[in-house]
Amino acid sequence: MRAARQVPVSFEYDGLQFKDVCRIDLLVEDRVAVELKSVERFAPVHQKQLLTYLRLMNLPVGLLINFGAPTLKEGLKRIANSRASLRLCDSA
Repeated sequence: MRAARQVPVSFEYDGLQFKDVCRIDLLVEDRVAVELKSVERFAPVHQKQLLTYLRLMNLPVGLLINFGAPTLKEGLKRIANSRASLRLCDSA
């Protein structure tokens, strides 16, 4: 699988260009954003941060991974972007 680290996020809003305003920790296959944390527990801002990345890049899903949690189950959260356009397959 192809993965890229520290992927810059740029977007246009109201005719203005915003370049490299934030960075996604990992982007897998240009479809899944992964945000990494090391905290005792997730805060609401962590989920909102990942959802913002998903919406800005029009990605369908992301993973929030917390290495500070006692177990992997507690430290893993899937976030879905209901506003993403469906990309079922790549055109050849």
